[in-house]
Amino acid sequence: MKIHEYQAKQLLARYGVPTPAGEVAASPEAAAQIAERLGGRVVVKAQVHAGGRGKAGGVKVVNGPAEARQAAGQILGMQIKGLTVEKVLVEQAVTMQAEYYLGITLDRDAQRNVLMVSAMGGIDIEEVAASDPEKIVRIHIYPPLGLTDFQIKQALFESGIERSAISEAMKFLRALYDAYIQLDCSLAEINPLALIGEGKLIAADAKINIDDNALFRHPEFDIYKEESEEDPIEAEAHRRGLQYVRLGGDIGIIGNGAGLVMGTLDEVKAAGGAPANFLDIGGGAKADLVRNALEVVLSDPNVKGVLFNVFGGITRGDEVARGIIEGTRTIDLRVPLVIRLSGTNADEGMALLREHPNLQTAATMQAAARKVVQLAGGAP
Repeated sequence: MKIHEYQAKQLLARYGVPTPAGEVAASPEAAAQIAERLGGRVVVKAQVHAGGRGKAGGVKVVNGPAEARQAAGQILGMQIKGLTVEKVLVEQAVTMQAEYYLGITLDRDAQRNVLMVSAMGGIDIEEVAASDPEKIVRIHIYPPLGLTDFQIKQALFESGIERSAISEAMKFLRALYDAYIQLDCSLAEINPLALIGEGKLIAADAKINIDDNALFRHPEFDIYKEESEEDPIEAEAHRRGLQYVRLGGDIGIIGNGAGLVMGTLDEVKAAGGAPANFLDIGGGAKADLVRNALEVVLSDPNVKGVLFNVFGGITRGDEVARGIIEGTRTIDLRVPLVIRLSGTNADEGMALLREHPNLQTAATMQAAARKVVQLAGGAP
């Protein structure tokens, strides 16, 4: 679960992390009132679950209430990576002498949490990671020991952070790690960690993602759930009880079982296509479930073809085929739909599907992937 910058700062403040004074506004007038209370220069920042807010025009430094009102009016309602900005954070602007990066996340390959520190923080940290990865110090954390003081010192000294700031930065890293562990985070970062004086630091921005699988331990986070801030198609899928993740490509993918769907994503990619989504319909494929799944997938305007890949285990292939046939009767299917069935009664199911010319079939997952990509206008 993603949370907003202002919410991340509120959580980190509980662990003693200093942040600029600020409040959230949902209207230009409220932004002006906050700016007047804060006094001096303020920064108006879009609160939306997307990166690149500054480059998109969603962060503006202004002088006084009038300019804050104008900036909020420009930012509120704007679209950033398809998400509408519904509120802004108005906080005291800080003069930064240097911008650092502190982060902790899970390295799935190493099966450990990893500490990341860089003296080149700020909005271009992703470019630093891509072009100068050696500028980001990475240290894996041994689970039984947790983050040790030695590792904190090692990361800070190797990163090239100003020596006068290291003592203070150690406190920030310790607090960030404590928050990461105790809040069951999958990501916790401060970027930038701003140097605003001789050895004085402040968290100018913060990001926290919380592991969905741990939310049952944190009922206090229910207030952070805001479907309006999610991808609108993902939000609709979740309302329908579907396991859906939007991926941005043009080949819609539906399957039963997470492993099968993941394998299908790989085959579409290998065939030269770009998966538009992950959608797992679970163990069955009754007509209403098929209809719901197709409606969600086809609501993505980028989708040019759909691959339905089902393994019949307890659910028989002929029952799956009837569900697909019935489920597509009331859908205006304007893109090719390729279906691959295997398992129990798969031959009977494929025979039923071949009676319907608007439904394409394939014998294997690889053949189905190649077929849908070709029909969608992709690789020859």
